[in-house]
Amino acid sequence: MEALRHILLHCGLTEEYKWKQACYTHHGKNIAIIGSFKDFCGLAFFKGVLLKDEEKLLVAAGENSQSSRLFKFTAVDQIHAMEATIKAYIFEAIEVVKAGLKVEFKKSKNLDFPEELLQKMDAEPVFKAAFESLTPGRQRAYNLFFSGAKQSTTRTARIEKYVDRILKGKGINDCVCGHSKRMPNCDGSHKYIEVYK
Repeated sequence: MEALRHILLHCGLTEEYKWKQACYTHHGKNIAIIGSFKDFCGLAFFKGVLLKDEEKLLVAAGENSQSSRLFKFTAVDQIHAMEATIKAYIFEAIEVVKAGLKVEFKKSKNLDFPEELLQKMDAEPVFKAAFESLTPGRQRAYNLFFSGAKQSTTRTARIEKYVDRILKGKGINDCVCGHSKRMPNCDGSHKYIEVYK
């Protein structure tokens, strides 16, 4: 991670701390983020899908990732050996942001909702209307979270936990305390509010 940090800073990016990770920006725009995982260290580009990646070195950050792409490293020697290539990708990522290029996200209108969510909608029309009025991205995020539980009881518990948030028109990662500095996203400010109450 120190080797990657050195490269990113050498490319003129600004280091910030977001989502509990070292994040690198260009004039306030997110370019890349470093993450440590169980089996590897990753350098992820927020708009990695827009990079040419002619050598096919980048991989999707997750099975549902439409935008970010990352390098995976298991040894610092790999980073040193690829330094010139990594820099080229970083500079290309900066140019993508400077050009204002945007990722065209696929909007899935036919989400495969879990049975527990469908039952909740049938039982409570107000909840159904609130859920359906959410943006497609917010619906998708909730659906991924609810569907990710293996047991029906866990799926039901997750749905119940977020009913109030959905009724307020908030996404799963939206701020509800009103103190976030990254509106509409939550930046964890509510945790500090609870501590000082």
